[in-house]
Amino acid sequence: MDIISAYREVGSYRAAAELCGTTHKTVKRTVEKFEADQSGETAPPKADRGHNYDAVTDLVTERVAKSQGRISAKRILPIARTAGYRGSDRNFRRLVAEEKKRWRTDHHRGRRPAVWAPGDYLIIDWATVGGLHLFCAVMAYSRWRFAAFATDEKATTTMALIAEALAAVGGVPAKVLADRMGCLKGGVVANVVIPTPDYVRFATHYGFAPDFCHANDPQSKGVVENLVGFAQRDLAVPLLTEAAVAGTTVDVHAANAAATVWCAEVNARIHSEICAIPNDKLDTERKLLSPLPSLRLEIGPPPVTRKVDRLSCVRFASARYSVPNRFIGTTLTVAQTSGRLVIVDPDTGEVVAEHDLAQPGTASVLDDHYGGARPAPHRGPRPRTTVEHQFCALGPTADQFLIGAAAIGNTRLASELEILLALGAAHGTEALTAALTRAVAFRRFRAADVRSILAAGAGAPQPRPAGEALILDLPTAPTRSLDAYAIRPSAGDQQVPS
Repeated sequence: MDIISAYREVGSYRAAAELCGTTHKTVKRTVEKFEADQSGETAPPKADRGHNYDAVTDLVTERVAKSQGRISAKRILPIARTAGYRGSDRNFRRLVAEEKKRWRTDHHRGRRPAVWAPGDYLIIDWATVGGLHLFCAVMAYSRWRFAAFATDEKATTTMALIAEALAAVGGVPAKVLADRMGCLKGGVVANVVIPTPDYVRFATHYGFAPDFCHANDPQSKGVVENLVGFAQRDLAVPLLTEAAVAGTTVDVHAANAAATVWCAEVNARIHSEICAIPNDKLDTERKLLSPLPSLRLEIGPPPVTRKVDRLSCVRFASARYSVPNRFIGTTLTVAQTSGRLVIVDPDTGEVVAEHDLAQPGTASVLDDHYGGARPAPHRGPRPRTTVEHQFCALGPTADQFLIGAAAIGNTRLASELEILLALGAAHGTEALTAALTRAVAFRRFRAADVRSILAAGAGAPQPRPAGEALILDLPTAPTRSLDAYAIRPSAGDQQVPS
């Protein structure tokens, strides 16, 4: 039933509401509006209801604009409380969400999808995973991917990996795009990045133009950003997990071997974005790439010469690196390559040794260069006088006796050696050696102690460590079998049958 007709019929808001299945407030509002339209009067405008956060709306708007829509309500709430806001946390979060939405609507960045041309861009980026530095590069058009691990993100390392990536690609694109890497950035003027002179020399040698993203603009190189995340999840994290289970650390050379296998696998599969195999697309793109230079540019510090010292080591960057003993006194060439130090004989071109770079003040030593593992330090007796030679000739027991006597501070040891030799002449060398062994076992390191042991002779007890079996020579007695004790009937006890 129509609300107006029902109201005219019953004359009550509540009764009309029950007939129409609505509320009495709706009936009243509808009737008043109908009567106002009939009389030609305009209904009064609806008054806006105030909010308990109106006093801090300007404050929230200012803070949201200052943080470019990134600040959270949790950070602004204490400031709003100080400014007089007394409402609930939920109501305030609603206000901040509306202001952030309004700010993003007014300040969004209109973007368009990237259209990559063949042979145009190689995009590079760095990432850090579990102490290792992951270098990623991707050909923008073919989505051909390259990944490698390094121990640092220095300029020499970055340029060496770019050269390695270009060699793997088989050509040079027109531009190499990177973010504002500190190792390649010489300065910024009017938001234009000035590359370092070394990077300019490197780019000129290979024939590409260095390009840099704007500040806070990772979307412009989103292709390599996706590769970095993919390589971290699918390559780096499994390597670190496997090393953690084994209780070892990831070696950068083993990681690079795994990265080479991983790149071969992903470049041979269909890419989900371009629906093609990157290797096949790269074959087409390679026709538009510039050729690689005939000579590879020398990157990093040039090789230096070092003389091998008496320790069979060469010094480089305040660290020592071992070489075989036969090169002591000769001059060798030392070169730094891919985080390793290569030592070469300049006369024959032979690689004498390879070491991982060591920290300053430390030494990298290989046992093979010294004929085996390092022996334990030996600071035993070195006899000089005739008496000392005669005493040490008794064997290792005499050396142990000398070391123990020196440890307890026996200052009369030099004169007591003659007494001990005299005891040996009286009792025999074997008896003296046995007495010295007993003296060392019981830590009695004076000549009088040895004399007492010799005087006791065989009557001295021979204690044994707890837990060992006690072996004694017991006397033997004649025994007989148990059958000898068996009871048997005699001949007179036998009964004659009736």
